[in-house]
Amino acid sequence: MSDDVRDLDSRVRPADAGATPFSPDYEYRVFSLPRGTGRAQARQLLTEQAEYGRWELARVQISFGGGRRVWLRRRIMRVERTL
Repeated sequence: MSDDVRDLDSRVRPADAGATPFSPDYEYRVFSLPRGTGRAQARQLLTEQAEYGRWELARVQISFGGGRRVWLRRRIMRVERTL
């Protein structure tokens, strides 16, 4: 993993508690990608999250300055007690 992608990964933050989630069956993670992020770097970051963390792309927002906010989601696994 390149240093640029590693730096982007450190900017990951959970969705705001006050924000209304799209669905209660999913948990969300928001990435903020700076303006200078190339497509290859963004693709590599999102591919790794999808492959290892089982995240899927929910939404992408491109700002006027060229930065991107990416929402990833994954289904919450509800485990029932067996005893």
